[in-house]
Amino acid sequence: MTEPIDPVRQLLAPALGRGRAGERLAGRRVLVVGAGQRRSDEVDPPLGNGRAMSLLFAREGASLACADRHEPAALETVALVEGEGGTATALAADIADPDQIDGLLADAAMALDGLDGLVCNVGIAAGESLAEVSVARWDRVLETNLRGHMLVARAALPLLDPGGSIVFVSSTAARAPASREPAYEASKAGLGALGRAVALEGQARGIRANVLLPGLIDTPLGRVASARRPRRAQIPLPFTRQGTAWEVAHAALFLVSAESSYVNGHELVVDGGLGAGIARRAPG
Repeated sequence: MTEPIDPVRQLLAPALGRGRAGERLAGRRVLVVGAGQRRSDEVDPPLGNGRAMSLLFAREGASLACADRHEPAALETVALVEGEGGTATALAADIADPDQIDGLLADAAMALDGLDGLVCNVGIAAGESLAEVSVARWDRVLETNLRGHMLVARAALPLLDPGGSIVFVSSTAARAPASREPAYEASKAGLGALGRAVALEGQARGIRANVLLPGLIDTPLGRVASARRPRRAQIPLPFTRQGTAWEVAHAALFLVSAESSYVNGHELVVDGGLGAGIARRAPG
Protein backbone atom coordinates (compact mmCIF):
# COMPACT_ATOMS: atom_id res chain seq x y z
CA MET A 1 0.00 0.00 0.00
CA THR A 2 1.33 3.42 -0.91
CA GLU A 3 2.49 5.46 2.08
CA PRO A 4 0.31 8.60 2.37
CA ILE A 5 2.18 11.82 1.80
CA ASP A 6 2.20 14.84 4.03
CA PRO A 7 -0.44 17.10 2.41
CA VAL A 8 1.91 20.07 2.72
CA ARG A 9 4.24 18.39 0.22
CA GLN A 10 1.45 18.52 -2.36
CA LEU A 11 1.20 22.30 -2.01
CA LEU A 12 3.39 23.36 -4.91
CA ALA A 13 4.62 26.92 -5.45
CA PRO A 14 1.60 28.19 -7.47
CA ALA A 15 -0.81 26.96 -4.77
CA LEU A 16 0.99 29.21 -2.29
CA GLY A 17 1.18 32.28 -4.51
CA ARG A 18 4.90 31.78 -5.14
CA GLY A 19 4.91 30.94 -8.84
CA ARG A 20 7.23 32.85 -11.13
CA ALA A 21 5.59 35.95 -12.58
CA GLY A 22 5.19 36.03 -16.34
CA GLU A 23 3.29 37.72 -19.11
CA ARG A 24 0.25 35.51 -19.62
CA LEU A 25 -2.01 38.59 -19.40
CA ALA A 26 0.37 41.16 -20.86
CA GLY A 27 -1.63 44.09 -22.20
CA ARG A 28 -4.95 42.72 -20.95
CA ARG A 29 -7.37 45.02 -19.12
CA VAL A 30 -9.42 43.14 -16.54
CA LEU A 31 -12.24 44.12 -14.20
CA VAL A 32 -12.49 41.94 -11.09
CA VAL A 33 -15.86 42.43 -9.37
CA GLY A 34 -15.51 41.23 -5.80
CA ALA A 35 -11.80 41.99 -5.58
CA GLY A 36 -11.84 42.79 -1.87
CA GLN A 37 -12.36 40.38 0.97
CA ARG A 38 -13.96 40.02 4.39
CA ARG A 39 -11.99 41.49 7.28
CA SER A 40 -10.60 38.93 9.70
CA ASP A 41 -9.43 39.12 13.30
CA GLU A 42 -6.84 36.42 12.63
CA VAL A 43 -3.17 37.38 12.81
CA ASP A 44 -2.40 35.85 9.40
CA PRO A 45 -5.69 35.29 7.56
CA PRO A 46 -5.76 33.53 4.19
CA LEU A 47 -6.41 35.46 1.01
CA GLY A 48 -9.87 35.50 -0.51
CA ASN A 49 -10.43 34.38 -4.08
CA GLY A 50 -10.95 37.88 -5.51
CA ARG A 51 -7.82 39.30 -3.93
CA ALA A 52 -5.71 36.33 -5.02
CA MET A 53 -7.02 36.68 -8.58
CA SER A 54 -6.21 40.38 -8.63
CA LEU A 55 -2.65 39.82 -7.45
CA LEU A 56 -2.05 36.93 -9.83
CA PHE A 57 -3.52 38.73 -12.84
CA ALA A 58 -1.31 41.76 -12.13
CA ARG A 59 1.76 39.54 -11.77
CA GLU A 60 0.96 38.19 -15.23
CA GLY A 61 0.86 41.66 -16.78
CA ALA A 62 -2.79 42.72 -16.60
CA SER A 63 -3.99 46.22 -15.77
CA LEU A 64 -6.82 45.95 -13.27
CA ALA A 65 -9.98 47.61 -12.08
CA CYS A 66 -10.69 46.16 -8.62
CA ALA A 67 -14.33 46.59 -7.65
CA ASP A 68 -16.03 45.76 -4.38
CA ARG A 69 -19.15 46.71 -2.48
CA HIS A 70 -16.88 47.94 0.31
CA GLU A 71 -14.50 50.56 -1.08
CA PRO A 72 -11.86 50.10 1.69
CA ALA A 73 -11.57 46.42 0.74
CA ALA A 74 -11.03 47.35 -2.91
CA LEU A 75 -8.44 49.94 -1.91
CA GLU A 76 -6.56 47.34 0.16
CA THR A 77 -6.38 45.03 -2.84
CA VAL A 78 -5.15 47.87 -5.06
CA ALA A 79 -2.46 48.73 -2.50
CA LEU A 80 -1.24 45.12 -2.53
CA VAL A 81 -1.18 45.06 -6.34
CA GLU A 82 0.69 48.35 -6.53
CA GLY A 83 3.07 47.20 -3.80
CA GLU A 84 4.18 44.45 -6.20
CA GLY A 85 4.61 46.91 -9.06
CA GLY A 86 1.25 46.27 -10.70
CA THR A 87 -1.35 48.69 -12.04
CA ALA A 88 -4.83 48.84 -10.52
CA THR A 89 -7.75 51.17 -9.88
CA ALA A 90 -10.27 50.79 -7.05
CA LEU A 91 -14.00 51.06 -7.75
CA ALA A 92 -16.97 50.78 -5.39
CA ALA A 93 -20.30 49.26 -6.42
CA ASP A 94 -22.97 46.89 -5.14
CA ILE A 95 -24.13 44.73 -8.05
CA ALA A 96 -27.35 43.92 -6.17
CA ASP A 97 -28.35 47.49 -7.11
CA PRO A 98 -29.14 47.64 -10.86
CA ASP A 99 -28.65 51.40 -10.88
CA GLN A 100 -24.94 51.03 -10.04
CA ILE A 101 -23.96 48.58 -12.76
CA ASP A 102 -23.74 50.68 -15.93
CA GLY A 103 -21.64 53.23 -14.07
CA LEU A 104 -19.33 50.53 -12.74
CA LEU A 105 -18.62 49.14 -16.21
CA ALA A 106 -18.23 52.59 -17.74
CA ASP A 107 -15.80 53.64 -14.99
CA ALA A 108 -13.77 50.45 -15.42
CA ALA A 109 -13.55 50.84 -19.20
CA MET A 110 -12.55 54.48 -18.81
CA ALA A 111 -9.91 53.76 -16.18
CA LEU A 112 -8.37 50.96 -18.25
CA ASP A 113 -9.00 52.48 -21.70
CA GLY A 114 -11.10 49.48 -22.65
CA LEU A 115 -11.82 45.97 -21.35
CA ASP A 116 -10.50 42.53 -22.28
CA GLY A 117 -11.63 40.55 -19.28
CA LEU A 118 -14.27 40.44 -16.55
CA VAL A 119 -14.43 38.23 -13.47
CA CYS A 120 -17.63 38.24 -11.39
CA ASN A 121 -16.63 36.96 -7.98
CA VAL A 122 -19.57 37.98 -5.81
CA GLY A 123 -21.63 35.81 -3.52
CA ILE A 124 -23.62 36.04 -0.31
CA ALA A 125 -25.41 33.30 1.64
CA ALA A 126 -28.69 33.36 3.50
CA GLY A 127 -27.42 31.10 6.27
CA GLU A 128 -30.92 29.60 6.41
CA SER A 129 -32.38 26.21 5.57
CA LEU A 130 -35.36 25.66 3.28
CA ALA A 131 -37.72 25.75 6.27
CA GLU A 132 -36.15 28.94 7.62
CA VAL A 133 -35.40 31.13 4.63
CA SER A 134 -37.60 34.22 4.23
CA VAL A 135 -38.81 35.57 0.92
CA ALA A 136 -36.81 38.76 1.49
CA ARG A 137 -33.61 36.87 2.23
CA TRP A 138 -34.11 34.54 -0.75
CA ASP A 139 -34.60 37.51 -3.05
CA ARG A 140 -31.50 39.29 -1.68
CA VAL A 141 -29.31 36.24 -2.36
CA LEU A 142 -30.64 35.77 -5.90
CA GLU A 143 -30.39 39.50 -6.63
CA THR A 144 -26.73 39.52 -5.63
CA ASN A 145 -25.51 36.12 -6.78
CA LEU A 146 -27.41 35.73 -10.04
CA ARG A 147 -29.28 38.82 -11.24
CA GLY A 148 -26.27 41.04 -10.49
CA HIS A 149 -23.98 38.79 -12.54
CA MET A 150 -26.43 38.86 -15.46
CA LEU A 151 -26.60 42.66 -15.40
CA VAL A 152 -22.83 43.04 -15.13
CA ALA A 153 -22.26 40.69 -18.07
CA ARG A 154 -24.95 42.38 -20.16
CA ALA A 155 -23.36 45.77 -19.56
CA ALA A 156 -19.87 44.39 -20.25
CA LEU A 157 -20.54 42.70 -23.59
CA PRO A 158 -20.66 45.90 -25.68
CA LEU A 159 -17.51 47.18 -23.97
CA LEU A 160 -15.31 44.09 -24.23
CA ASP A 161 -12.91 43.94 -27.15
CA PRO A 162 -12.91 40.88 -29.45
CA GLY A 163 -11.00 38.09 -27.74
CA GLY A 164 -12.41 39.16 -24.38
CA SER A 165 -13.34 36.72 -21.65
CA ILE A 166 -15.96 36.65 -18.89
CA VAL A 167 -15.62 34.37 -15.86
CA PHE A 168 -18.41 33.77 -13.37
CA VAL A 169 -17.36 32.35 -9.99
CA SER A 170 -19.92 29.81 -8.87
CA SER A 171 -19.43 27.00 -6.32
CA THR A 172 -19.66 23.22 -6.11
CA ALA A 173 -22.70 23.99 -3.93
CA ALA A 174 -24.40 24.36 -7.32
CA ARG A 175 -24.18 20.59 -7.71
CA ALA A 176 -24.86 19.25 -4.22
CA PRO A 177 -27.15 20.35 -1.37
CA ALA A 178 -24.54 19.78 1.34
CA SER A 179 -24.60 23.39 2.51
CA ARG A 180 -28.33 23.17 3.33
CA GLU A 181 -28.70 26.75 2.08
CA PRO A 182 -31.02 26.46 -0.93
CA ALA A 183 -30.94 30.16 -1.80
CA TYR A 184 -27.16 30.05 -2.16
CA GLU A 185 -27.18 26.71 -3.99
CA ALA A 186 -29.90 27.79 -6.43
CA SER A 187 -28.16 31.08 -7.19
CA LYS A 188 -24.86 29.36 -7.87
CA ALA A 189 -26.51 26.69 -10.03
CA GLY A 190 -28.11 29.45 -12.09
CA LEU A 191 -24.67 30.78 -13.02
CA GLY A 192 -24.09 27.67 -15.15
CA ALA A 193 -27.06 28.49 -17.37
CA LEU A 194 -26.17 32.17 -17.35
CA GLY A 195 -22.62 31.39 -18.42
CA ARG A 196 -23.85 29.40 -21.41
CA ALA A 197 -26.29 32.14 -22.40
CA VAL A 198 -23.56 34.78 -22.24
CA ALA A 199 -21.19 32.52 -24.19
CA LEU A 200 -23.80 32.19 -26.95
CA GLU A 201 -24.46 35.92 -26.98
CA GLY A 202 -20.79 36.85 -27.04
CA GLN A 203 -19.45 34.43 -29.64
CA ALA A 204 -20.39 36.63 -32.61
CA ARG A 205 -17.92 39.22 -31.30
CA GLY A 206 -15.30 36.69 -30.25
CA ILE A 207 -16.09 36.99 -26.53
CA ARG A 208 -16.11 33.90 -24.34
CA ALA A 209 -17.86 33.14 -21.05
CA ASN A 210 -17.08 30.34 -18.61
CA VAL A 211 -17.94 29.38 -15.04
CA LEU A 212 -15.56 28.46 -12.23
CA LEU A 213 -16.80 26.16 -9.44
CA PRO A 214 -14.51 26.19 -6.38
CA GLY A 215 -14.99 23.51 -3.75
CA LEU A 216 -13.91 23.82 -0.13
CA ILE A 217 -11.38 26.65 -0.21
CA ASP A 218 -9.54 28.12 2.79
CA THR A 219 -10.61 31.77 2.64
CA PRO A 220 -11.87 34.18 5.31
CA LEU A 221 -15.42 33.57 4.12
CA GLY A 222 -14.83 29.82 4.11
CA ARG A 223 -13.64 29.95 7.71
CA VAL A 224 -16.80 31.80 8.71
CA ALA A 225 -18.86 29.07 7.03
CA SER A 226 -16.87 26.39 8.86
CA ALA A 227 -17.42 28.13 12.19
CA ARG A 228 -21.17 28.18 11.48
CA ARG A 229 -21.18 24.53 10.37
CA PRO A 230 -18.27 22.70 12.08
CA ARG A 231 -18.92 19.56 10.03
CA ARG A 232 -17.77 21.49 6.95
CA ALA A 233 -14.20 21.48 8.26
CA GLN A 234 -14.30 17.85 9.38
CA ILE A 235 -15.25 15.94 6.21
CA PRO A 236 -12.65 13.88 4.34
CA LEU A 237 -10.87 16.05 1.77
CA PRO A 238 -8.70 15.52 -1.30
CA PHE A 239 -5.05 15.55 -0.22
CA THR A 240 -6.49 15.94 3.35
CA ARG A 241 -6.69 19.73 2.95
CA GLN A 242 -8.89 22.50 1.64
CA GLY A 243 -7.82 24.35 -1.47
CA THR A 244 -6.17 27.75 -1.50
CA ALA A 245 -7.42 30.95 -3.09
CA TRP A 246 -4.30 30.85 -5.26
CA GLU A 247 -5.44 27.55 -6.76
CA VAL A 248 -8.78 29.13 -7.67
CA ALA A 249 -6.94 32.16 -9.05
CA HIS A 250 -4.75 30.03 -11.32
CA ALA A 251 -7.87 28.40 -12.81
CA ALA A 252 -9.39 31.85 -13.35
CA LEU A 253 -6.14 33.00 -14.95
CA PHE A 254 -6.41 30.23 -17.53
CA LEU A 255 -10.00 31.17 -18.36
CA VAL A 256 -9.23 34.91 -18.61
CA SER A 257 -6.11 34.41 -20.71
CA ALA A 258 -5.86 33.73 -24.44
CA GLU A 259 -4.64 30.22 -23.57
CA SER A 260 -8.30 29.19 -23.23
CA SER A 261 -9.39 30.79 -26.52
CA TYR A 262 -11.37 27.66 -27.54
CA VAL A 263 -12.90 27.05 -24.11
CA ASN A 264 -16.39 28.51 -24.05
CA GLY A 265 -19.60 27.82 -22.12
CA HIS A 266 -17.63 25.53 -19.82
CA GLU A 267 -17.89 24.82 -16.08
CA LEU A 268 -14.46 24.26 -14.54
CA VAL A 269 -14.49 22.58 -11.12
CA VAL A 270 -11.66 23.34 -8.68
CA ASP A 271 -12.30 20.98 -5.78
CA GLY A 272 -9.36 18.58 -5.76
CA GLY A 273 -11.65 15.79 -6.91
CA LEU A 274 -14.03 15.98 -3.94
CA GLY A 275 -17.11 15.86 -6.17
CA ALA A 276 -15.73 12.72 -7.84
CA GLY A 277 -15.36 11.00 -4.48
CA ILE A 278 -11.57 11.44 -4.30
CA ALA A 279 -11.02 12.26 -0.64
CA ARG A 280 -9.63 10.82 2.58
CA ARG A 281 -9.44 11.71 6.21
CA ALA A 282 -6.36 13.33 7.72
CA PRO A 283 -4.23 10.97 9.84
CA GLY A 284 -5.19 10.84 13.50
